[in-house]
Amino acid sequence: MRRIGMLTGGPSPDDPDAQANIAAFLQALQQLGWTDGRNLRIEYRWGLGNPADIRKSAEELAALTPDVILSTGTASLAPLLQATRTVPIVFNNVADPVGAGFVDSLSRPGGNATGFMQFEYDLSGKWLELLKQMAAGVTRVAVLRDAGLPSGTGQFAAIQSVAPSLRMEVIPINLRDAAEIERVVAAFARTPNGGLIVTASGWANVHRELSYFVGAALAWVNVQPSWSMH
Repeated sequence: MRRIGMLTGGPSPDDPDAQANIAAFLQALQQLGWTDGRNLRIEYRWGLGNPADIRKSAEELAALTPDVILSTGTASLAPLLQATRTVPIVFNNVADPVGAGFVDSLSRPGGNATGFMQFEYDLSGKWLELLKQMAAGVTRVAVLRDAGLPSGTGQFAAIQSVAPSLRMEVIPINLRDAAEIERVVAAFARTPNGGLIVTASGWANVHRELSYFVGAALAWVNVQPSWSMH
């Protein structure tokens, strides 16, 4: 009986996207001759965007010494690498693993981790350029980020580096809790010519409906200044 650990820093197992990803993973394993409960056992852990829970789950999985651990998202990979340097780790949806220091290079990762990159930090600067193209009047941009992750800092740095050439001001908003996000973005939206960028993170994924809502609200306020939103 082989054992796989699976840790995701994002949504719960009830999330439709998470269910679809697990179904695809199990199907691929079956095609290779591995079936959960027959010749394979999978240990699932869910971080739900909470750093403390993610660290605890990473330590639990490492203690089980599975044959391999599947790590989904940047938030789960760092704690896993802190918990074990011997158990093989395969990751996906990780922003710039080389820039974050998770692997030595894409061609020769080194260590005990390898996987699939979501994007490089430089791509984050393109988001600001796209925002300017879509709404030329935008001069101030709120950037929602998880400052506790290397990717949160890296994505913001890339956005900040291109802001002067576009004559735009970027304001970081750290992701802590839903109430704070609503309050800070609401205050930001009271002044004109504002835009919003939501950087990639497990927290943003868990609360993506809130992120979409505040983004839509900000666009409504700035694009339709003569209208009222209730």
